[in-house]
Amino acid sequence: MNQNETPLFDALLRHVARNPRQFHIPGHKKGRGMDSRFRAFVGDNALALDLINIAPLDDLHHPTGAIKQAQELAAEAFGADYTFFSVQGTSTAIMTMVMATVGPGDKILVPRNVHKSVLTAIILADATPVFLHPEVDREFGISHGLSVETVSKALEDHPDARALVVINPTYFGIAADLERIVEVAHSVGVPVLVDEAHGVHIGFHPELPLSAMQAGADMAATSVHKLGGSMTGSSVLNVREGMIDPRHVQVVLSMLTTTSTSYLLLASLDVARKELAIHGRERLDYAIALANRARRSIQAIPGLRCLDERQLVSSATYALDPTKLTISVRDLGLTGYDVERILREEYNIEVELSDLYNILCIISWGDTEEDIEALVEALEAIASHYGQGAAREHQPVTLPSMPELKMTPRSAFYAPTEVVPLQKAVGRTMAEMVMVYPPGIPILLPGEVITQDNIDYIEANLRAGLPVQGPDDPEIRMIKVVRE
Repeated sequence: MNQNETPLFDALLRHVARNPRQFHIPGHKKGRGMDSRFRAFVGDNALALDLINIAPLDDLHHPTGAIKQAQELAAEAFGADYTFFSVQGTSTAIMTMVMATVGPGDKILVPRNVHKSVLTAIILADATPVFLHPEVDREFGISHGLSVETVSKALEDHPDARALVVINPTYFGIAADLERIVEVAHSVGVPVLVDEAHGVHIGFHPELPLSAMQAGADMAATSVHKLGGSMTGSSVLNVREGMIDPRHVQVVLSMLTTTSTSYLLLASLDVARKELAIHGRERLDYAIALANRARRSIQAIPGLRCLDERQLVSSATYALDPTKLTISVRDLGLTGYDVERILREEYNIEVELSDLYNILCIISWGDTEEDIEALVEALEAIASHYGQGAAREHQPVTLPSMPELKMTPRSAFYAPTEVVPLQKAVGRTMAEMVMVYPPGIPILLPGEVITQDNIDYIEANLRAGLPVQGPDDPEIRMIKVVRE
């Protein structure tokens, strides 16, 4: 196949050049019916590509033309047997993986630090999760991946498991020994489903961790928009034949996907795939060099530490994606959210996320040396200001325990409930999710028994100003629990 081709984007351009009279949605009709200020800013070209699944443009739900060709090119580029486009982000692709693999009562092995989309799919499928302990980094206060030993023990303890979910790489750029994990799971007939939301680029450069398809995984939900150059909300689901039926995957994905698919997002996937396939290596050479330069400079700032290869000490922390800059700020006596806010308000810099102890900056080939210099200078100024004087007490790292799962998430979600104050909920069974987003990893989820340390952790995040969300009560003062 010719990776220089962009069949879907080309089909859209041909259609726009024809300039047909559109007696179909969208109602703005090439922007003529659009708010003038919005139209002027976005541009007529973008609005002309805002089309629907008419015959010349193919149909994402049953592709036979340009979309099919674009997906086949993507499959070759990503090393998959089949690739399906998603215009609803990686969350829908993740939900598809789970719901195409397990059903009511089926066991699925899941790391406890999974994204909420995995848990949503488990609730919808009425599957039974078996939560596995990820490796915890007490220095940075974050969870990494699963070790090979943890996976082996879980498969031995649960021979009836129908699937294994793995996060690779994590939001913070740490990859496990995925190849060995896949070997272990496949040896007992269990398919491996990979949340690869933060790893679209890793298969295109030899200095980066192995991609899910390179490691032999069965499915991988991959955010092309995060680090692959497509538009926000556009992702792919890569599938390997054998243990998985790609036809069933297509059916489930279609069930979860809007019928009003965005051709802007689809076209951006087509051209991003070309960019990765043709220029990925050189683009990533630049991004990696830029990130390594930033990491060296930040490491030299008193009071700041970066996650680096020193944290690679096990099969759960096997490789590092250097384009993720995880910066610990706790030795400054500040929370990550404090630093995020200072960077925003005083330096006009936005970061990917912050937590109680860290900020995370994403580096891509879209960044410049000037961008890195501005970030480093801002961090130097913050560290100089807040690190002065007597030794400041840095934030102690505390992480919540993994709660007991008393009921399946679906049973708890649909059970009769009552609302109680968060501080008086110890020992009760949770009926909704509580998480900090980003990254969207639940602190508590339906079916888990609430413990005091989890309440304390929620309160600590609320006090720090972090975006805690999930329950019906947006202030998280009251939560829903299963009625006793």
